[in-house]
Amino acid sequence: MSYLRRQIVTAALVANAIRPVPGLRAGIPSFAAGWMTNELAPHLFALTAADTAAHLGPKRRSKAGLIVAAASMAGLGYLVRTANKVKDGVEEALTEGIGVDYVERLDAAPTPADLATNWRSLVNPFKMLAPEIEVIRDIAYTDAGRRGKLDIYRAEGQALTDAPVLLQVHGGGWTIGDKREQGLPLMTQLAAKGWVCVAINYRLAPRNPFPAHIVDVKKAIAWIRENIADYGGDKDYLAITGGSAGGHLAALAALTPHVKEFQPGFEEADTSVQVAVPHYGVYDFAGATGLKSMILMRDKFLAPRIMKKRWKDDPEAFEAASPILQITPEAPDFFVMHGTNDTLVPVEQARLFVARLREISKSSVVYAELPVAQHAYEIFKSIRAGHVTKAVDRYLHWHWNGYRQGVEPSDVDADQLIDRAQHDAENAG
Repeated sequence: MSYLRRQIVTAALVANAIRPVPGLRAGIPSFAAGWMTNELAPHLFALTAADTAAHLGPKRRSKAGLIVAAASMAGLGYLVRTANKVKDGVEEALTEGIGVDYVERLDAAPTPADLATNWRSLVNPFKMLAPEIEVIRDIAYTDAGRRGKLDIYRAEGQALTDAPVLLQVHGGGWTIGDKREQGLPLMTQLAAKGWVCVAINYRLAPRNPFPAHIVDVKKAIAWIRENIADYGGDKDYLAITGGSAGGHLAALAALTPHVKEFQPGFEEADTSVQVAVPHYGVYDFAGATGLKSMILMRDKFLAPRIMKKRWKDDPEAFEAASPILQITPEAPDFFVMHGTNDTLVPVEQARLFVARLREISKSSVVYAELPVAQHAYEIFKSIRAGHVTKAVDRYLHWHWNGYRQGVEPSDVDADQLIDRAQHDAENAG
């Protein structure tokens, strides 16, 4: 492939990352191309620069190729700068949601070095595990074979007692995915700081239609309550997180500890969680937001592939699967994150979900909207993933320290809640 053609391909990838193509069908390839380009922008910038430097040798130069390369590098520079600004955006979200003094509840206030981009970690963005992290793999929590197993991440050689626990639920459109593939940056960081992290598999559609997925998540929560003390965890404190389908399941599990229909055969088990951190989740299975994108997702994907039934035949099942319709005043604390360039799950429904949480829930609600971010922004190490991981780390330690000190999460003034709900609804509209 010639230099000019290479630069045209790069320019197309960069343009799609900055301004992705929306729509139910176009959104999938747009995501596939834009996600990697966005999160690997520094690497692509370096490759483009190296390719251009080599092209400036004694061979005949392509003036058009150099112009396209310059445009690509300008676009990649924009992506790098935008990802770096996430540091300020997530900090603003935290101070807005839980107060400017939240750092006083941390073990130590973060230093500028702590908050800075760790460029060295980006050399190999796919190297996740560190030698100080012990992974205990494939513990059965149900009798569903490989899909009913979990992994535990904890600090190697560290004596853990009553450590805080994080449950990671993988995404994959409820049809694919594995516990070894997602949530690793956060789990390894928290495990190194003394947390016990649990990553689960669960049954997948279409072989196992919904609600098999949420039933398995609740079985995992019940298993943690009964067994995690044997691995050094505090059975009474559980945070839950996940992205995409995992974000949906994390939010739904957090909002439905009272729904016994999701706990067949273990109705009396405690499946509550103390805090939820969903990334780019699907919060509206029923199309209740009225968003055209969510109605299309419901009718063209969720109904035939995940629910295995039509909405008009059983609307109650879709409503029960929608976190936005399951919010009660007793909802736990939430830290919700979503990217503005998400072509798989529209950011508008995340805004509406947060607005409804702030309207109904008595607990704290933090919302960080990440400019230009695509779906799956925290799967591997990147500039954006680093800042998101550090923010979640600070938030969960704030929450954990408050929990063990017997401090209730900071209440937000009622007028503030109303103003935020109106603001979020206007943004979503």
